[in-house]
Amino acid sequence: MRVACIELGGTKVVLAAGSGPEDLTDLVRIPTTDPASTMSAIIAALERVKPFDAIGIASFGPLCLDTADPDGLRITDTPKPGWSQTKLLAPLARQFGVPVYLDTDVNGAALGEGRWGAAQGLRDFAYITVGTGIGVGLVVNGMPVHGLMHPEAGHLLVRRDPVKDPYPGHCPFHSDCLEGLACGPAIADRLGRSAEELSDDHPVWSLVGDYIGQLCVSLLLVTSPRRIILGGGVGQRHGVRLAAAQAMHAYLAGYVQHPALGAGFIVPPALENRAGVLGAMVIAQNSNMREHHGA
Repeated sequence: MRVACIELGGTKVVLAAGSGPEDLTDLVRIPTTDPASTMSAIIAALERVKPFDAIGIASFGPLCLDTADPDGLRITDTPKPGWSQTKLLAPLARQFGVPVYLDTDVNGAALGEGRWGAAQGLRDFAYITVGTGIGVGLVVNGMPVHGLMHPEAGHLLVRRDPVKDPYPGHCPFHSDCLEGLACGPAIADRLGRSAEELSDDHPVWSLVGDYIGQLCVSLLLVTSPRRIILGGGVGQRHGVRLAAAQAMHAYLAGYVQHPALGAGFIVPPALENRAGVLGAMVIAQNSNMREHHGA
């Protein structure tokens, strides 16, 4: 099944077409501006990679993924200016006459890593991305978790020691939730320098790792993943991953004992810059398979 795959991010769109990692066109990158201009650019790029049997979209959110919602699958109320209540499927379905499938960007990355990357062979795992924001894709029994909406574990409340970390938090909704303390903008606001400028031995990475470790504990106790993939510009810092693993074990305090909770439990992603588009491919392929079998 040949799929047009779209990773719709808040800063840029990455798209390609193919049936797998070995059959994938060159990645096309488009700036994410206003919805109308961005969608026109996506349609023009997709015209150049035809033919395809379906379109998969892995998008920033929050998203409405309820097919029974009368307003359709869409971006809901998002901090991205101008994008709230943007419908993503109808313009593409109308233009190309093929099914269009939607899920979150981080669920897409998780599915890509499960099919071809760092979670191959596992049916229960989590993908965490720590960058401009913090998102979590949860795969349970081989399927991404959906419910009332989709998981927003980046906004979990974590323990903050105000002596160790007096920073009040960056999140406009919750102040010192996980994202408010550990995302890239929170680091920059806390230190007056962007995260990219900091050396690998800067003490903030240990602090960020502690907060990510608390997230890992929550995921482990709630969904029991067999592996956690830690990605994103901040998450892929070696010191953050090590600190997260140490903090996770410290907060568990011996409560969960399993051989899998060793060095291979929190790992970096394997698909690098193709995780999003390959994830969008899996979103379409999985959805098409469920429809074909009447699920």
